[in-house]
Amino acid sequence: MQPDLELVHIRKGESFAAWMHGYPFRTVRWHYHPEYEIHLVNATSGTFYIGDHVGAFAPGQLIMTGPNLPQNWISDIQPGEIVPLRSLVIQFPEAFIEDACAAMPEMEALRPLLDRSRRGILFDDATSARIRPLVERLIEAQGIRRLALFWEILDILAEARDYEVLASLSFELDLSKINDSGINRALTYLREHLTEQIEEAELAAMVGQSQSAFSRAFKRHTGTTLVRYRNQLRVDLACQMLLADPGSKVAEICYEVGFSNLSNFNRHFLKLKGISPSQFRATFAAQKAAVIAD
Repeated sequence: MQPDLELVHIRKGESFAAWMHGYPFRTVRWHYHPEYEIHLVNATSGTFYIGDHVGAFAPGQLIMTGPNLPQNWISDIQPGEIVPLRSLVIQFPEAFIEDACAAMPEMEALRPLLDRSRRGILFDDATSARIRPLVERLIEAQGIRRLALFWEILDILAEARDYEVLASLSFELDLSKINDSGINRALTYLREHLTEQIEEAELAAMVGQSQSAFSRAFKRHTGTTLVRYRNQLRVDLACQMLLADPGSKVAEICYEVGFSNLSNFNRHFLKLKGISPSQFRATFAAQKAAVIAD
């Protein structure tokens, strides 16, 4: 089965994405993306897939994957069960890290880590325990502090000596066939223009299909319509922004992610997340306070 392309949205003015999500979630499927990823499991156990590797995961599992390496984590939960916080995630573009390596000779120390990650790296529990508080702080950090935490995390991973490389040497994803898929080309365009008003007819013309044929293909690929899929991506982006900047106004975030009015944004947020944007922010703030108190 061919993996789906995941749309990784990096906010304007930032070099990488740092966020968290629950389970079930839209990215929980067999997928790939051009970005590097650091994935830390917070809750649940289940089965994970990295390239041609299959294994069991549990809370605390820490994995780094390289660009375009197919992956998935499937949690064993009861039907209808919802887990508020399943994973902590950092995603960063290959161009960003390569430009840093070219500009700063010291960054070449990361090269072995980056090379190994192209097959997936599973780190030991001790490394995971060191990384977790840094990732939690990174998700909420801004400015230079955000960059400092990011480089500290990569430095710890680069120095780790107890790890397992996952996918086999023979595994290779044939991107030529996958990227030629009309839907994946449309998804890439959607990712790059997420906050703009893109019509289905525009995407259909771009991939050379009629609007009705494109609509059917899109729904088979994503399980939903273009409008609903785009709204979900925008709400997911809004969640990242709500957590990253506790002082930002909900109305500002609404317009920044592409919604045209606040009431529409609130309605879609409530429908997709089960709570309002303000309640979402307050819930995670309370959870963080409880963790600190413990």
